Amino acid sequence: MTAATHSSSFPAAAESADAVLLGLDPEQREVATTLQGPVCVLAGAGTGKTRAITHRIAYGVRSGQLMPASVLAVTFTNRAAGEMRGRLRTLGAGGVQARTFHSAALRQLQYFWPKAIGGDVPRLVERKIQLVAEAGARCRIRLDRNELRDVTGEIEWAKVTQTVPADYPAAALKAGREAPRDMAEIAQIYGTYEQLKRDRSMIDFEDVLLLTVGILQDRHDIAEQIRTQYQHFVVDEYQDVSPLQQRLLELWLGDRDSLCVVGDASQTIYSFTGATPDHLLGFRTRYPQATVVKLVRDYRSTPQVVHLANGLLGQASGRAAEHRLELVSQREAGPDPAYAEYPDEPAEAEGVAGRIRDLIAAGVPAGEIAVLYRINAQSEVYEQALADAGVPYQLRGAERFFERPEVKKAMLTLRGAARSGGNDPLVDEVVGLASQVRAVLSSNGWTTEPPAGSGAVRDQWESLAALVRLAEDFARSRPRATLADLAVELEERMAAQHAPTVQGVTLASLHAAKGLEWDAVFLVGLTDGMMPITYAKTDEQVEEERRLLYVGVTRARVHLTLSWSLSRAPGGRAARRPSRFLNGLRPGSTAAGSRSAVAIAERGARKRVRRGPALCRVCGKTLTEAGELKLMRCEDCPSDMDEGLYERLRDWRAGQAKELGQPAYCVFTDKTLMAIAEAAPSEAGELSMISGVGGRKLDRFGADVLAICAGEEPGSGAGDDA
Repeated sequence: MTAATHSSSFPAAAESADAVLLGLDPEQREVATTLQGPVCVLAGAGTGKTRAITHRIAYGVRSGQLMPASVLAVTFTNRAAGEMRGRLRTLGAGGVQARTFHSAALRQLQYFWPKAIGGDVPRLVERKIQLVAEAGARCRIRLDRNELRDVTGEIEWAKVTQTVPADYPAAALKAGREAPRDMAEIAQIYGTYEQLKRDRSMIDFEDVLLLTVGILQDRHDIAEQIRTQYQHFVVDEYQDVSPLQQRLLELWLGDRDSLCVVGDASQTIYSFTGATPDHLLGFRTRYPQATVVKLVRDYRSTPQVVHLANGLLGQASGRAAEHRLELVSQREAGPDPAYAEYPDEPAEAEGVAGRIRDLIAAGVPAGEIAVLYRINAQSEVYEQALADAGVPYQLRGAERFFERPEVKKAMLTLRGAARSGGNDPLVDEVVGLASQVRAVLSSNGWTTEPPAGSGAVRDQWESLAALVRLAEDFARSRPRATLADLAVELEERMAAQHAPTVQGVTLASLHAAKGLEWDAVFLVGLTDGMMPITYAKTDEQVEEERRLLYVGVTRARVHLTLSWSLSRAPGGRAARRPSRFLNGLRPGSTAAGSRSAVAIAERGARKRVRRGPALCRVCGKTLTEAGELKLMRCEDCPSDMDEGLYERLRDWRAGQAKELGQPAYCVFTDKTLMAIAEAAPSEAGELSMISGVGGRKLDRFGADVLAICAGEEPGSGAGDDA
């Protein structure tokens, strides 16, 4: 059984092929020793899949069954590829290529372009979104910032699904895409974007794959040259491959079957980019003779966290759910997941910051804590709360580690010290690599104790501290390593964007957290409308949201807190409900599908109109139209509305709309004013029962409306916000 809670960045080197297999569990060992034919590894979260496939490659190389240069391992992020290369080097398989799909394809494209096409390789588009904005302007279609981002995403989806501009509307409709603009407009922008690239001799990242596929399909001699070089393929995160990446993989393979794929359909969370688990789930159909190995021993999370993760998937439906893996924790028991409800978002953020401060005081490093949310816009309130609590944090997806000025300067200083050999007074009297690094970085302002508070000075210190910890880890794994060796390691990590861990609480979206893990995880903002997100309409979209939450849960090793707030702002109406995905899992809740009285009451509170037919209060006829439901009578039934009251309400509404700079209907619609004039409410409870008068409008306009209904002059009802 293997189970280091915190795996080193530099695992101990294996002395022989057999030593590579030491410490693997039976299923991991089966993966490592099955080197022939197609292999499909179904690996649950935290089950050591990267360990299994890197040891498989290393065992093949060390035993002489695989030539290092003949193996191509592909994954989806530069970080994962960098981590894989580091592990393979330590295991004695440093000559193996471990790259992303795009990186591998770009190398091949650059090498074969002169032979296949001629001339120079087109420039890569650095900022695709700027070119999409220009394409929109050329088409006389104005896009706001959010639309620009979403239209760019649609273009990327179209390209990875190999859809040309003219076919986009039909393909998007068939796929059930929620297009941000009219699909014909997006097709027009897409076509203009492609034309702009051609005019300027530019290509984007999707073109790298498309052009490589085109060359390999058209030039059999080039395809054979690549197949001669690469004999064996390993694909990590196979549930995330797009149709275009799958096509490229097939062209690399040719008619061979030396392929090992690793994935988990329950972690498919990128379908909006064109990713699909169909290739993973259909692997046995394509390769009936394939060896299938399931990894279910979870070495990451405690039994309590694993139990919640299994329970979450136990309520899932759809094809991916049919292939879910029941994880079995290999760790000692830990605390139960905590659930916390707050009145509003600032209170939730303050509560989370307080819990984080308690964890740090109890000995949990800040770098081993994460706050995960559904969308990036949720981060601001947590940034403020952590800053107020004096807790350092880092935003995942913000400035890249190796692009920070203090890191660039530190690497320059370390390279200089490495080149000077024994002639640098900073390191002459210092023994040991880690101590030498501390001495060198002290000239850049690093100290053994962090500066007080947070802010830029603390951020810079944390960056240098991350380099020191990396050096300590490197020295433990390679006792004879020198500053020059560390400098090479840092250069390779910079090229792969494989950054060391910074000691601050991580703030990240659930999508950005994929592939990472922490001792303590806070899943925040878990309300219906955010989890699942409000635009998840179809069953499959909702199920992907469930899988996203599952990914979040399985990031936690020991401590897991799930929280939500009942309103957005202090004093707001407590109208939110905890995520439906937690039903039957959080204490006091009922599982989905239960017919208990509690569940029926909750459904009735949410859907009052749908509990039974609404009847006209005049003639008793069943009402179906929205306007009739608002008035609670048929349109042609006589009204008992107070005409004078209605006109006074209209005049008041006009003044409010002018003051707020909004259309009149944003205050109240005509139908709502009619309903108010008919009911003539005398107190807030009666007014709140009228359709169209929600909690927010009641707080904002209720006093004025009740005053008008009572025949009095209203006060100023305009709120602070529009």
